[in-house]
Amino acid sequence: MARFKDTVPPPPKNEAKKSKPNKHRPQFHLADELHRISGVDLTRSDGIDVMVAQTLVSEIGLEMGRWKTEAHFASWLGRCPDNRISGDKVLGRGTRHVVNRAATALRVAATTLLKSRTYLGAQHQRLRTKLGAPKAITAMAHRLARLVYRMLKYGQQYVDKRAAYYEQRNRQQQIEFLRKKAAQLGLQVTTARP
Repeated sequence: MARFKDTVPPPPKNEAKKSKPNKHRPQFHLADELHRISGVDLTRSDGIDVMVAQTLVSEIGLEMGRWKTEAHFASWLGRCPDNRISGDKVLGRGTRHVVNRAATALRVAATTLLKSRTYLGAQHQRLRTKLGAPKAITAMAHRLARLVYRMLKYGQQYVDKRAAYYEQRNRQQQIEFLRKKAAQLGLQVTTARP
């Protein structure tokens, strides 16, 4: 009884899987091209990846002079509160419904901040525990819209201050709030040093 040798060698054990190329992925380095066009690197901001930056630039454009302030820009995106009032009665609250790809891209970017260990990530986590997930996402999309406006209009680069800075700053604000409240009640607050 004759045996045949295996003609196909076994695959190497630690070979990484090759992913299929995405047919929608550009054939050039998109981040460099967006940086060249806009003059700033939008992807340095937390939550904004290359595809979100491309959506923002394609929908908004590079001329930010159309909006007087960053508040006008955020309102145009539908990321600002909209109270519907008749007489003195508030009929409804929330944000305006806007069909805009840039607004959707900012909401997607805001949802990615939840696990981030950055300044914006810490802010998102605090807002999520305080307001709930939908309102926190809207608030962080508003914050990202203001950052994008500043970056595109003034050419400012985003610099992350990290989560520890946010936690320390938030703690100082809470201590100052408690001191003011205690002073109103005739009390005095002292902080213990570890």
